[in-house]
Amino acid sequence: MDIRKVKKLIELLEESGIAEIEIKEGEESVRISRMPTGQYAPQMPSYAAPHAAIPGPTHEAPTTNPKGHKTDDYMVLAPMVGTYYSAASPVAKAFVQLGDEVKVGQVLCIIEAMKMMNQIETDRAGRITAIMLRNGDPVEFDQALFAIQ
Repeated sequence: MDIRKVKKLIELLEESGIAEIEIKEGEESVRISRMPTGQYAPQMPSYAAPHAAIPGPTHEAPTTNPKGHKTDDYMVLAPMVGTYYSAASPVAKAFVQLGDEVKVGQVLCIIEAMKMMNQIETDRAGRITAIMLRNGDPVEFDQALFAIQ
């Protein structure tokens, strides 16, 4: 695909306010997204959106999370589809472990989407009471990642 076409698509995306576009021409395809992205690097950008985590019920009976645990904890949800990684590299220590105390803005994990590494931060302080995935697991949009008490 011609680079001029790609540049024009980027301009159209910015002008329209659309978050993502994918175009296929024969066997060639290009996908352009406005979502912040990064790589495995110290200055990796973070992805934290208001919808990335929702509180559990407050005055209702506890609900059951995807792993079958009863919880009324704050659930951190995946803001995108991708692959879950618990650490910055295969040999690095996990960002968080069960029982860890976390602060607002702390990195919890990385979700790889379209070969881009996106740090997922918490917008709630507390203690990690559940980690729903294992390193390398596929992640769906709005899938529960962590429970924070």
